[in-house]
Amino acid sequence: MARRYDCNDATDRTTGLREAASAVRRGELVVLPTDTVYGIGADAFSSEAVGDLLEAKGRGRNMPSPVLIGSPNTLHGLVTDFSEQAWELVDAFWPGALTLVAKHQPSLQWDLGDTRGTVAVRMPLHPVAIELLTEVGPMAVSSANLTGHPSPETCDAAQEMLGDSVSVYLDGGPTPGIVPSSIVDVSGKVPVLLRAGALSAEDLRKVVPDLEVAN
Repeated sequence: MARRYDCNDATDRTTGLREAASAVRRGELVVLPTDTVYGIGADAFSSEAVGDLLEAKGRGRNMPSPVLIGSPNTLHGLVTDFSEQAWELVDAFWPGALTLVAKHQPSLQWDLGDTRGTVAVRMPLHPVAIELLTEVGPMAVSSANLTGHPSPETCDAAQEMLGDSVSVYLDGGPTPGIVPSSIVDVSGKVPVLLRAGALSAEDLRKVVPDLEVAN
């Protein structure tokens, strides 16, 4: 039976974050608010948990899960060949709605799907998400919806779709909106905008003027 906690209540928030952290460590799924929409998350280093996440969404391995982190310092253990331009983007836009696709450390023992040696990583601008990520470390997090359905802006909408496939729901109230994060590929010599979302190419070029836009 799924448990749900109101993170706008101080006592419930403390209990909910503790229970969510325990669930993640057990390899279970949790739903958490982010600065875009609600996400469904699992321990990024548990291939079984990530597999359960993809199954709960009805999503294939060809759409690997992004990873959320609670601090830019976490990047040092996750990525390699991270350029100066990539760090400038982190400094300018994290925490926030910018996802960076980078080469992951080859020594990492994880299976996020068919990533081809890269990872899509982001630090969300949401206190509940950051507190959980700081406690448990990197999490595989995807929008908390069934594939093909709208991304949820409320915990109710997420729970209606995912039900008891999730152990803990953290209800942070309505999220700011359904505008997704922008995605920039920093795995090559020049940053490439793969998806414009909350940040436009113009916003990003103020920091990295040679940004290219994918066709």
